[in-house]
Amino acid sequence: MTYITNTLSNLLQQTAFLNLTWGNYLMILIAFVFLYLAIAKGFEPLLLVPIAFGMLLVNIYPDIMAKPANGSPGGLLYYFFTLDEWAILPSLIFMGVGAMTDFGPLIANPMSFLLGAAAQFGIFSAYFGAIALGFNGKAAAAISIIGGADGPTSIFLCSKLGQTELLGPIAVAAYSYMSLVPIIQPPIMRALTTEKERKIKMSQLRPVSKL
Repeated sequence: MTYITNTLSNLLQQTAFLNLTWGNYLMILIAFVFLYLAIAKGFEPLLLVPIAFGMLLVNIYPDIMAKPANGSPGGLLYYFFTLDEWAILPSLIFMGVGAMTDFGPLIANPMSFLLGAAAQFGIFSAYFGAIALGFNGKAAAAISIIGGADGPTSIFLCSKLGQTELLGPIAVAAYSYMSLVPIIQPPIMRALTTEKERKIKMSQLRPVSKL
């Protein structure tokens, strides 16, 4: 019985429940919001579920990010973070996203690549905005990739530029931006189009084979 009591006591001491700050509560709340949007609303579940789960783990069990010390192993997420610094995880993410992407509409209408080029405007806007807020050049460059709505690139560049202290906020901002597009787009579409235009059914220009 004493062993069980000591084990539970040690586990409780290792969690953040005894000394949670308002920041911990805020991040836990955001994590639950992300889980709700991903599971109940279907907003980018492949992105929001792992992000929210990671946020919960880090804020409830801080030692999961601990570095190896005195011969003891580090926390699980420490090794994930190391793989990210080695640029292994971003590369795997790029491969996965590329494998799941349907390029049929782009191949059928090559001119639509100009829509993707508009992301450059977002990158430069975010860069100069970060400079105006007082960030240095490298930090602003890492932040600016958020404007391109590209989470893996944001994480990769942040690590390459040595801005690891901004990695968490940048990852959350980039993936939140991408995942919340279904919430951001509808009011803009309603403001810029008529109901008749929104009811137009878009058909594929021409069939594109998988080969």
